[in-house]
Amino acid sequence: MTWLETLDAHWAWLALGLFLAVAEIAIPGVFLIWLAGAAIIVGLLTWALPIGLAWQIVIFAALAIVAVFAGRRYLAAHPVISADPMMNDRGARLIGENVVVTSVIVDGRGRVKCGDSEWLAKGPDAEPGTRMRVCGHEGTVLVVEHLH
Repeated sequence: MTWLETLDAHWAWLALGLFLAVAEIAIPGVFLIWLAGAAIIVGLLTWALPIGLAWQIVIFAALAIVAVFAGRRYLAAHPVISADPMMNDRGARLIGENVVVTSVIVDGRGRVKCGDSEWLAKGPDAEPGTRMRVCGHEGTVLVVEHLH
């Protein structure tokens, strides 16, 4: 008799559920949590009822599929709203900031300094030292205008 045969099936399912829940915390993606829930439910069912391994796997698969689709549907209807929607969009975060031209803007192209960073800039012709305002961005190029 091996250790696997002596292990009660419900403990294996509960351990799998716990492992998947911890994996969801370590690698967030809102997917493994549904599988963890299915494994925990199968573990509790197996603890309460004498269910064979084949049925345990079928129940787990069915619960996992239902949980994933129900979770996706719920998240589509109730999206998670970020506290800072522009967190990963540095260009958008700079809109409204004042910048200083560091490399002459000629034919609409030049460079500006914002904080401790230099950015490519697009806007009206301007000489180095001119203060301007960021009014938009196109990828990593800041769109600037003269201060009013």
